[in-house]
Amino acid sequence: MYLKRYTLGTLALMLFVGWYISQYLGYSQTEAISFFGIHLPSLPVSVLILLPVFVLYLLSVSHMFYYSVKNFFSLRNFKKDYESLIDVIVDELLLVQKIHTFKTDRYKLLGSVLGSTAMVPKGDLILTDNNKVNEALKLIHDINDGKVVDLKKFNLPEDNELVLKNQNNRMQTLDLSPEEILNKSDKYNKDVLEKAYLSYCTSAPMFAIEKYKEYITKEALFIILSRINSEENTLEVSNESLLELISSLVLSKSDYLSISKELSIHMIPEQRTKLFETLSDEYEEAQEAYLYTLFDLEMIDTAKEFLETQRAEDAMKFRAYLALKEAGHNFNISLFL
Repeated sequence: MYLKRYTLGTLALMLFVGWYISQYLGYSQTEAISFFGIHLPSLPVSVLILLPVFVLYLLSVSHMFYYSVKNFFSLRNFKKDYESLIDVIVDELLLVQKIHTFKTDRYKLLGSVLGSTAMVPKGDLILTDNNKVNEALKLIHDINDGKVVDLKKFNLPEDNELVLKNQNNRMQTLDLSPEEILNKSDKYNKDVLEKAYLSYCTSAPMFAIEKYKEYITKEALFIILSRINSEENTLEVSNESLLELISSLVLSKSDYLSISKELSIHMIPEQRTKLFETLSDEYEEAQEAYLYTLFDLEMIDTAKEFLETQRAEDAMKFRAYLALKEAGHNFNISLFL
C-alpha cells in the first residue's frame, strides 16, 4: 500500500469518525481518563476515540516504513549481485580470474558454479539482452575470426589467451611486422615473440637472426638450417654462428640427428663434418649425430676411429652398420636410425 494513499485514507476515516461522534454526543461532551495511574486532563470524547486510531496509524506507518527500508536494501543486494553475476560471466568469457563476492544465497550459488566453470562460446555469434555480455561475445568472435580488436578497455593481462591471439592476428594481417614485434619485446608475451621470430627467420639476414636469437625455438632453428646454401632466401652461415644458435636450445639425440639430415642437403661436407665434430666434443647427445654424419659422407675410417673411443656398449646400431659395411653389404645409414 502506498504511504500517501494510506495517510489520506486514515485521515478521511478519522475525520468521518470524529464528525459522527461529535454529532451523536455533541461537541461539549468530555471525559477524563487515567492511564497507569496517570490522570489525564479532560478531553472531548471524539478525541479520546480517535487517539487510538492515530496511534495505530503511527504504528502501522512505522511497520510499513521498516519493511519498506528492509525490502529496499534486499532489492539493492539482488541488483548488485545480478551485476556481479554479469561481471563473473564476462570474466569467464574473457578468461580472467577474479574473486567476486555475493550477498544473497541464490547468487552465491550461481557465482560459485560459474566461477569454477570454463565458458566457451559457440562458433556462431548469439547476442543476449545484456550489453556487457554482448561486447565480450563479439570481441571473442572477432578474435577467433582472425580480426584485430582493441583490448585496452578490458585491462587484460599480457599472458591472457585472447591477448596473445589478438597479437598473432596483428602479425598475420601485417598490422605489425615480425621485426616490429621483436623490437618492442617488452610489450609482448614470450609465445608471441617466438612466433614472430619464427616468421622472421624465413627471410631475415643472418646478422638480424643472431640479433634476436634469444627467441629461437627448434622450429626456427630448422628454418634457418633449411636456408643454408639453398637456392631461395639463401644463408651463408659459419660454424661459429650455428654453434651459438644450437647451443641456445636443449636438444636430444634425435634432434641432433635431424639437424645432420637437414644439413646434408646443401651444406658442404667439410663444414658439416667439422660442425658435428665440435658438437660431439661439447655434447654427448650429439655423438650419434656425428657418427651418422661420418657414415653418411662415407668417411668410414674416421667413423671407425671415433667408435674405438667409445664404450663397447655405446652406439651399437652404428657398430652393426660398420660390421655389415666391412662384410661387403651396402645399406643406407638412415635404415639404422
